[in-house]
Amino acid sequence: MTREYYIGLMSGTSLDGIDAGLYDFSGEQAQLVDFYYQAYSSDLRQKILQLCQPQAAISLADYGTLDTQLGQLYAEAVLQLLAQAKIPAAQIKAIGNHGQTVHHAPNAAYPFSLQIGDANIISQRTGITTVADFRRRDIAAGGQGAPLVPAFHQAMFHSDTENRVIVNIGGIANLSILPRDKTHTISGFDTGPGNTLMDYWIQQHQGLSYDKNGAWASTGTLQIDLLAELKADAYFSALAPKSTGTEYFSADWLKQKLATLAIYKAEDVQRTLCQLTAETTADAIIKSATETDKVFICGGGIY
Repeated sequence: MTREYYIGLMSGTSLDGIDAGLYDFSGEQAQLVDFYYQAYSSDLRQKILQLCQPQAAISLADYGTLDTQLGQLYAEAVLQLLAQAKIPAAQIKAIGNHGQTVHHAPNAAYPFSLQIGDANIISQRTGITTVADFRRRDIAAGGQGAPLVPAFHQAMFHSDTENRVIVNIGGIANLSILPRDKTHTISGFDTGPGNTLMDYWIQQHQGLSYDKNGAWASTGTLQIDLLAELKADAYFSALAPKSTGTEYFSADWLKQKLATLAIYKAEDVQRTLCQLTAETTADAIIKSATETDKVFICGGGIY
């Protein structure tokens, strides 16, 4: 059998690093051959985080530098993955590179979504055809640009006997609705914040990049009034299709919500933010996928 190898590159809204997966698509189901992870340095993460702020002021020179820097890092991740798997670049059909999202505005007067990580550099350094700019192509076709995974989830996880929902909890949480009846339309949308607000809050108060196993959140007490204020945001009640990003559910968004209420202990806010992600994800399933038989949860947020 002739192998059909492809590489997928992903760096999500949690801004932790690059996931590089090598897959064999020669059979009926894609098979993971090998995997490589390249963490972002704290300096690079901070620069990307600064660029992602809603009112970020950045020079074109700095923007271009980051775009190139990430392109080089993606290329290096591919080369490390190939060396680890002992497979030559000539055997890889193509690389799919999502890029690092820095701003997502599908509902603007002129809709757009920006990802950085120059795909030209990846292709040049690896010698492999590289496909990129997925979100802007989807927006050009009238879509939201996100989430992009429902079709893949359908191919990998569809069941003839169960109505399934696949939930991905990254910086932003999203779901794919997979009806068992293939004549029904598959769909997907962003449910709201996943890890992004919790990551921001623990960074501010504990100096940590994320709340491992929800350990800090578990020391806090759920604040019902704060949760109600957070859930009152119009995004949660808006109908699908919809998508969002860290430029909306940002530090400023959280500060504005907290400013209208009492002063809370930091750990109580973390506990409530954890509850926000859980409840808004569950609410979305209950509202949009009423006949769900089974839910599968993936992404760093499961921890």
